[in-house]
Amino acid sequence: MVTRDTLLRDVLGGKSSKAVEKALGLSTAGQLIRHYPRRFNERGELTDLSKLVEGEEVTVLAEVESTSTRRIPGRKLNILEVSIRSGRHRATLSFFNQPWRERDLRPGRHGMFAGKVTRFRDKLQLNSPDYILLGESENGPDPDGADPLLQDFAGALLPVYPAAAGLPSWTIARCVRLVLDSLDPVPDPLPAPVRDRAAVTGLDAALRRIHRPDTMAEYHQARRRLAFDEALGVQLVLAQRRHANAANPALARPRIAGGLVEAFDRRLPFEFTGEQRQIAALIEQELAAAHPMHRLLQGEVGSGKTVLALRAMLQVVDAGAQAALLAPTEVLAAQHERSVNDLLGELAQAGRLGGSEQGTQVVLLTGSMSTPARRAALLELASGAAGIVIGTHALIQDQVQFAELGLVVIDEQHRFGVEQRDALRSKATAPPHLLVMTATPIPRTVAMTVFGDLEVSELHERPAGRSEVITQVVPVAEHPTWYDRIWQRVREEVARGRQAFVVCPRIGEDDELEDIGAISDEEAVQTASVLGLYAELSAGQLAGLRVGLLHGRMSTEEKAQAMTAFAAGDLDVLVATTVIEVGIDVPNASLMAILDADRFGVSQLHQLRGRIGRGAYEGVCLMHSQLPPGHPSLERLKEVAKTADGFALAELDLQQRREGDVLGAAQSGRKSRLKLLSLLKDAELISSARAEARLVIEADPELADHPGLREFLWDSFDSDRTEFLHKS
Repeated sequence: MVTRDTLLRDVLGGKSSKAVEKALGLSTAGQLIRHYPRRFNERGELTDLSKLVEGEEVTVLAEVESTSTRRIPGRKLNILEVSIRSGRHRATLSFFNQPWRERDLRPGRHGMFAGKVTRFRDKLQLNSPDYILLGESENGPDPDGADPLLQDFAGALLPVYPAAAGLPSWTIARCVRLVLDSLDPVPDPLPAPVRDRAAVTGLDAALRRIHRPDTMAEYHQARRRLAFDEALGVQLVLAQRRHANAANPALARPRIAGGLVEAFDRRLPFEFTGEQRQIAALIEQELAAAHPMHRLLQGEVGSGKTVLALRAMLQVVDAGAQAALLAPTEVLAAQHERSVNDLLGELAQAGRLGGSEQGTQVVLLTGSMSTPARRAALLELASGAAGIVIGTHALIQDQVQFAELGLVVIDEQHRFGVEQRDALRSKATAPPHLLVMTATPIPRTVAMTVFGDLEVSELHERPAGRSEVITQVVPVAEHPTWYDRIWQRVREEVARGRQAFVVCPRIGEDDELEDIGAISDEEAVQTASVLGLYAELSAGQLAGLRVGLLHGRMSTEEKAQAMTAFAAGDLDVLVATTVIEVGIDVPNASLMAILDADRFGVSQLHQLRGRIGRGAYEGVCLMHSQLPPGHPSLERLKEVAKTADGFALAELDLQQRREGDVLGAAQSGRKSRLKLLSLLKDAELISSARAEARLVIEADPELADHPGLREFLWDSFDSDRTEFLHKS
């Protein structure tokens, strides 16, 4: 009797089970059958060798084209080089002191070859790869020289598994076959009505066909069921969380007639867009409810998210509580504090000369504040004198106490870990309302939006007074003279009385670049640095202009001085790092030159260019790149230049980064626990799973009447990751 809990050593034996556990970390039959094939090769269909990526462990299906041997003079070393091909593309296999392999690897033979891709003399190769040769007989494998493992590849579809060094795909296939041949029928946790509504097959059939389908149609049917399970597992956890939120008692913060909100609305120098009015009314309604608001507000850079957040904060202050806005950097926190004070005027000066009687106080709290200033801010928070606090990570420190925290606003939420957000929310005596803001969603944000963890509001309309931004890629490898043209354009803008940003990917020449996984060491070029370019431009192309400097190593006072000078028009050009990515508001800035723009991610580029076009002047963003024509990262820049739609760019960002781990704190998207589900391709499946989860949890929140589903959840998600979702 073999079940999913049976140890692999009892099925495969000690040697094979140890190899699987060492390479893949799998120790039970259930874990191994959940190690799905990455793809299937069809007999006669060769791998596209042009898509090999240096450094990756790969399994390729190809034809042996030719062999040759050479001896290294002065060394006892013979190298057998085997050229394999698929269509027009070729790669090389290298074997050291193994001349006998030439008898196996005869021209015309087809095989599967597994190993790490390396480069030698500008050619891709696999050094000493594992391989298995495939026979050409219509009746199955050719026994002449063929590996006995070919019985696992007797069908038309050849599974290719995510492999590891020392454990090739066909060895995994053999182990999977041994497990499946002895595995008892797998019980199905999904009730029959759920399976019928979702149009998915049974679990036992799906687990067997995902590994050994007779046709691709069978594979897709199996994949659909297993992907649905992944979606349903996440949706059940999120549905339980939403149910708990709805049942969680919170203090309602209704709008007060004649209060701060009304006074603020009268002060606004502009009219809300239709979308802003809709969302403002929705937030107003949710804050007045007896359970916490949990809303994501996403919109274009400059679409008016902050003014909606401020309106929500004022409603909470009117109701006798406090609101905290958490910003990722001191630069952005200070910018928010200035903007809020400007928008509120006398409404932010309660208790001070000229302040409104119905007003409140706005306090800034950051890590670099002096001890007396920090002590005063903490006192105003603890006493309740300050209705609004704006700060950085300093807000979540233990010594920060609120009189009554009613609303938490997170700006640029992807900059914060779940633990940091939870730490701030825990400072409230009752569960606070939560408003999360983001300009360009990044992978995990997109994933959570698709899965419905947050109630979502979107701002697409640009408020009046915002100008368009034209984006152009400047490929200087192809057009070297265009580099000088960048600085001519800067001079032209300054001559018109406007200002310009120049952004570099690093501070000094010796600083490491952020690894965005786009550029290999061989392609690396000398990238621009703030310090180097500032010196170059001040003495050369922009000599005579007022050029300023801004980067993260400057003191808080130095950064504030640089930003103040630029905002006041005392500087023509500001050479900076991505410290200006969010929060800098200079309506007179009309041009931005981003040096080595290929070194930035999609979200960063969109955020950066959002710093221009914020006034009456049309914005121009020049994305400089030294990469050769056709390079994938250069093509990515062209895609960014094509659209100013942040929601479309969020999809592009998701594709570029790979899909993130919905149940993990990491944002990079490198290792996803969702093995089959695609956040981009399976929207219909996710919607179906969400509907099923809602039906189940509304009727049975604790899954007491669904023991199979309850066990399924425990099997699918460990407790830490489920807790992560509950904190989100």
